[in-house]
Amino acid sequence: MRTQAWKNYNIRVVWLTALYSVLLIAAVYGFKRQLFGGLAAYVAAVLPALPIIGIFAAMGRYLVEEQDEYIRTLMVRQSLWASAFTLSVATIWGFLESFELAGHVDSYMIVVVWFFGQGVGAIVNKVTRGEAASCA
Repeated sequence: MRTQAWKNYNIRVVWLTALYSVLLIAAVYGFKRQLFGGLAAYVAAVLPALPIIGIFAAMGRYLVEEQDEYIRTLMVRQSLWASAFTLSVATIWGFLESFELAGHVDSYMIVVVWFFGQGVGAIVNKVTRGEAASCA
């Protein structure tokens, strides 16, 4: 059974993901056609990041709203695994890049790795606790 906190979280994430898609498409379109300059270029470049930051806030709000302490604990564990996984990958890649053994990767890819790490955390929860948190 999904809790109200879970339903609220999903609604927030769906809207934030839709907003991210619209802003990213607009930014790519605008930059490809050189529609932005000066301060507007910085604003257009940053706007797609804001809904992603909103998703992190939605996750935090979910943890506050979730009344089931066990589910909340699973989510915290999952997020810690995602963070450890991401920091490990970024550290290893940084050294490989510094010694010119790997190419440069744009820093926004860290978010992609972190969300993948959420899946790693869910697997760890499933293996060690018998169930995964539902929020990922």
